[in-house]
Amino acid sequence: MSEKEVNILLVEDDYLDTMNVERELKKIGITHPIYEARNGREALDMLRGEGVEKISPAPSVILLDINMPKMNGLEFLEELRRDPEFSHIPVFIMTTSNEETDRMAAQRLNVSGYIVKPLSFDSFEHSHSSLDSFSLFLDLIKLK
Repeated sequence: MSEKEVNILLVEDDYLDTMNVERELKKIGITHPIYEARNGREALDMLRGEGVEKISPAPSVILLDINMPKMNGLEFLEELRRDPEFSHIPVFIMTTSNEETDRMAAQRLNVSGYIVKPLSFDSFEHSHSSLDSFSLFLDLIKLK
């Protein structure tokens, strides 16, 4: 039996944050393809193949910034959860925001975890992020 192909969709408008995420994933041995979108609208287009090549297979996990232009992370998440083809995809919010309102809005939209940037797996247990979320994230992308 062949292993399921694992793709990661990173939705982040900041180039330095994108580089940081890629570096941190490599540090822990994650080598799966990472597709990058700069905002929620671009990410939806990539998922649906509207005007760009469709990500195939669909991502196994989405890493999502909240504060972005055109369509922010929460707007993207609302749209994603309404789409039966993609509503099941685990989404981890990554943001500099530690606002409780952002956390609550994300939880209402069924996120798998909330990670406060800058992302660093070395110090994950000391961050404001959920260690359970980190374990789930690793299960989703490493063990497939």
